[in-house]
Amino acid sequence: MITVAAVDLGASSGRVMTGRVGSGRLDLQEVHRFWNGPIRLGSTLHWDVLGLYRETLAGLASVGSVHGIGIDSWAVDYGLLDSAGRLLGNPVHYRDERTSGVVLPDISADELYAITGLQHLPFNTIYQLLAEGPQIKRASTLLMIPDLLNFWLTGYIGAEITNASTTQLYDIRARTWSTDLAQRVGLPAGLLPPLHEPGTVVGSHDGTPVIAVGSHDTASSVVAVPAADERFAYISSGTWSLVGLELDKPVLTAEAQAANFTNEGGVDGRIRFLRNVMGLWILQECLREWGTTDLPGLLREAADVPPYGVLIDPDDPAFLAPGNMPSRIAEWCRRAGVAPPQGPAATTRCILESLALAYRRTLAKAQRIADQPVDVLHVIGGGSQNELLCQLTADACGLPVLAGPVEASALGNVLVQARALGAPLAGLDEMRALVRSTHELRRYQPRDTPADWAAAEARVYGSVTE
Repeated sequence: MITVAAVDLGASSGRVMTGRVGSGRLDLQEVHRFWNGPIRLGSTLHWDVLGLYRETLAGLASVGSVHGIGIDSWAVDYGLLDSAGRLLGNPVHYRDERTSGVVLPDISADELYAITGLQHLPFNTIYQLLAEGPQIKRASTLLMIPDLLNFWLTGYIGAEITNASTTQLYDIRARTWSTDLAQRVGLPAGLLPPLHEPGTVVGSHDGTPVIAVGSHDTASSVVAVPAADERFAYISSGTWSLVGLELDKPVLTAEAQAANFTNEGGVDGRIRFLRNVMGLWILQECLREWGTTDLPGLLREAADVPPYGVLIDPDDPAFLAPGNMPSRIAEWCRRAGVAPPQGPAATTRCILESLALAYRRTLAKAQRIADQPVDVLHVIGGGSQNELLCQLTADACGLPVLAGPVEASALGNVLVQARALGAPLAGLDEMRALVRSTHELRRYQPRDTPADWAAAEARVYGSVTE
């Protein structure tokens, strides 16, 4: 039996889990959970990365003796170190507005996509670095959040490729940093640390090996997709929804760029061809504004709201920053010339149907652009517990949905560690087979006719994805 500690940091909470892998066994036990989220200092949103490290240490102290430690987190954000390895300020949150209006010098969007394969998002790491101002000249090393915590645990400086691939400074075909791109946009020489693959032992903490996993939490989540063959799509559903396919090579066509699809590195050299959809962040912010934690009760009420009523585009930039989300939804509706939803239940139904519609549109484009048909859609992560959203997703996409596992990112973290420590898990097929045999999945069959959702799509977007 191999026992490891999986540190899984999400955009709203973090947890330290104990994972056990053996013959026909894969299980998790939560040991320590803690809050995570933006902290405003003056006009800037930050992460409390020192608090995350403190809570990580507290969790590791609680797990007892384990064979390995692995850390995964969200993407794009980072810490900057000076030449002595000291942190230059608390990392800035990707939802901060500092990148508004930042333009890359001397490189076209076409060339940038041809190198990195990433969708344009205003908070991608490359834009954040250009918004740093004079501080960037003091920086010696950039470390993504999991790499920063690994450095504090072990003293090792390096970058794991799945998170590095989200920076828009990584050459997705060559599988290395694009140092030429970094120099052209004016970043300091040597800022980008050496790269390593998932499964690399990067050092030790109190005598326990620290293992680089798929450190982008979505990369770890995709490892734990319980797919039985290659004709699958996935939605890693949480604060964000990552909707996409797993491919052998990147798709860097003009059509992929125009549709704003991203090509990110995955475990075992795979490509995560996906698009970010805003996700349950919108509903989370509504719950905060309404002052309620009774999501189950709200979902029951939302299930009784008539379908196809009020729909929004969840990817509108108006929904990116923290704030009064019900008011923003109402304002979006007024701009679109439709009556806004009335009350929490109707607003919740609006959000979930709108997400399902965005998934439908994104998945149809992904299949066409990558020329990879899909027979089943896997919903993993926290959103897999939202029965209404899963059923609406099956209805909108016209595909059976298999929901689960909930803790996909932690499971993927555990599986990569276990293989590095000698577990007989030769590849992703074996890892996924173990997930299927040890975790219960819930199946949702499509109920509606495609015409219902086609009409809704035309109403919101003005066109229907074929």
